[in-house]
Amino acid sequence: MRPTSETVIGEFMAKWIQSYRDLPLLLNQWANVVRWELRPRLFLRSSEFLWQEGHTAHATYEDAAKYALKIHTDVYNDFLEQVLAVPTYVGIKPPSERFAGAINSMTCEGMMRDGKALQMATSHELGQNFAKAFDIFFQNEAGQAALCHTTSWGASTRLVGGLIMAHGDDNGLVVPPRLAPIQVIVIAVRDESEVNDACARIAASLKGVGVRAQVDANRGSFGRRLTDWEIKGVPLRIEVGPRDLSSGQVTMVRRDSGEKSLVVLDAVGETVLVVLESIQATLFEAARDRRDENTHDVANVDEALEAAQNGFARIAWREVEGPGEQRLKSEAITVRCLMRADGSMPVDDAEEDLVCIVAKSY
Repeated sequence: MRPTSETVIGEFMAKWIQSYRDLPLLLNQWANVVRWELRPRLFLRSSEFLWQEGHTAHATYEDAAKYALKIHTDVYNDFLEQVLAVPTYVGIKPPSERFAGAINSMTCEGMMRDGKALQMATSHELGQNFAKAFDIFFQNEAGQAALCHTTSWGASTRLVGGLIMAHGDDNGLVVPPRLAPIQVIVIAVRDESEVNDACARIAASLKGVGVRAQVDANRGSFGRRLTDWEIKGVPLRIEVGPRDLSSGQVTMVRRDSGEKSLVVLDAVGETVLVVLESIQATLFEAARDRRDENTHDVANVDEALEAAQNGFARIAWREVEGPGEQRLKSEAITVRCLMRADGSMPVDDAEEDLVCIVAKSY
């Protein structure tokens, strides 16, 4: 149990690395960590939390930077957008928000339903700072001693909080299909053998086409069972009743929209696959539209302060850097990330004509 792992990882990297042949060294761990939090928030800022944390050591700056970028874009941001269905602004942190000891910190910033930002994953280029502190040397191809270049990157149970706040509604969770452990719940309207057998056959057929389906085995009123699965956010519900069975069809209900439709029994598998992809796309598009509608382009700090009360403000970095950033911080508003004008991620904060996203955050 510790605040962060750069210290212990750095000590062991120094022992394990001897030659350029040992590089790159790639380490990954899942661990519980403890941090002091004045005002803990479940899933977002708790005193103890589970996270995934990676550390690498490289022979060159270029190789380290390339790997940190690959993790950030091809792993973290890809998961956030393609699986969690949360659109993000991908950029670098300003020097004031950079991870201590890093020469560059990359971030994925998502907008929650209340307009606040959530830092959902970070990747750090540590340069040779930790290598100097822990004597992480290697013998290069010329036979000379050289310092490694290191990176670290991580994501935590904060993503659970992000899932809840980005997609949840007053009825409970809404879980994207690609993430959901149960994609389809099959529920019998009546506890009758014929209906129960049909539920089992439908679930088996769905599993046969790769759908994570389950039959509701609970007892109690039909309404109570529907509510339970709605709260859990299962993307799709199939209701099987004797009347529908006699007509050779079942009722399908989407969790995201509540839309109901009748589906012919023989077409359940094919239809479910299409609808699950539709739900995934709809959740992402809704979150993206919400983010875009609540991101306001502003010209100065005064306008940024106003826009950030209920969303994000996008402003030229030169208008904020220095005194402007301090003024924003005095109002509990921070610079979430720096980006190029086209939305791409800059190499560093020295690039010209950068813009920044400012917002209140969790």
